[in-house]
Amino acid sequence: MIQALVRNALGTCPVESTPAALQAALADTGCTLWVDLEAPTAEEAAVLSTVFGFHPLAIEDCLGHVERPKLDDYGAYLYVVAHGLDCGASGYELETRELDLFLGPNYVVTHTHEPIHSIKVLRERVLRDERYIQRGPDGLAHAAIDILVDDLMPVLDRLDAAIDELEDEILAAPDRETLSTILDIKRATLHLRRTVVPQREVVYRLSRDDSDLVGPKTRLYFRDVYDHLVRVVDINESLRDLVAGALEIYLTVVSNRMNEVMKVLTLVTTVFMPLSLVAGIFGMNFVHMPGLQAHYGFAVTMLLMATIAAGMVWWFRRRGWA
Repeated sequence: MIQALVRNALGTCPVESTPAALQAALADTGCTLWVDLEAPTAEEAAVLSTVFGFHPLAIEDCLGHVERPKLDDYGAYLYVVAHGLDCGASGYELETRELDLFLGPNYVVTHTHEPIHSIKVLRERVLRDERYIQRGPDGLAHAAIDILVDDLMPVLDRLDAAIDELEDEILAAPDRETLSTILDIKRATLHLRRTVVPQREVVYRLSRDDSDLVGPKTRLYFRDVYDHLVRVVDINESLRDLVAGALEIYLTVVSNRMNEVMKVLTLVTTVFMPLSLVAGIFGMNFVHMPGLQAHYGFAVTMLLMATIAAGMVWWFRRRGWA
C-alpha cells in the first residue's frame, strides 16, 4: 500500500500513488513530498527505482531485513534504517519493527514491512497539524524517528513493572515459571540493548554530520532524540542489573528452601538411627538373648525407642537445629 502527502503553496493534500502523479509532485522543488510504503507489492515497490532512482543496494536493503540500524549517505539522499520494539502478545519476547527512511532534498520516503505505530501517529499529526510537514523533509524525518524512539519508553515501563512483580513473587512462592519469566525479561533487555545502541550512533551522525540534507535547526532536534536514546540505554542497563539481582535472589531462595528440606530429612534420619540400632540388636537371631522371653519386652522396647526419639528431638530444639 502506498500513501502520499504533499505540502505546497496550496497546503497539505494527498497525492495519487501512480508513478506519474508522484513524479509530478517530485518535480516541484518547492514542495515537501512524503511517500509511505507499507508492505508494498512488487509493482508498488518499483517506484523506489522508477520514480526516485534509489541505488539498487539501498532498495535491496529496504525490501529485505536489516539486522542493525544504520545510516548510508548516497550524496543526493540519505538512507536510514531505524528499529522500533514492541512487546507484542507473546510475553516479554520483544518484536522488532523496521523502519526504512529515504531523505532527499524535497521528499521523504518511508517503508515498513508491517504497520508501525509511529508512522500511523505521524500521519495523524501531519493531517491535524501542518507544522510537522512545514519544517521540511528533514523535520519530517526527525518526527518519524522521534516518535519511534518515544515508543521505546512503554516497553521499558512494562519491563520495569514486570521486574517489580517478579521480586514479590520470588519472595512469596518462586517456581519454574518464575525462572522462565526472569530469563524472558533478561533476553528482552539484551535485545533492547542490541537495538538501541547502534541506533544511538545513527542519530548521533544525523545530529553531527555536515550533510546538506539535514539543516542546522533539525540537527538540534536530532540531538534531543540522541539524549533520549542515551537515557533509554541507561534505563535498560539499570533493568539488566535488576534482572540479574532478581535471578540471584531466586537462586538464593531456592537454595534456602532446598537447605530447609535437607535439614528436615537429616533430622529425621538422625532420629531414626538409634531406633534402627535398637531394632537391629533385638532383631538378631540368637537363641539366648536377655529379654526375649519377657512378657512386657516389646512394650518396654517401644517405650525405650520413643524415649530416645523424644530426647533427641528435645535436644535438637534446645540447640536450635529444629
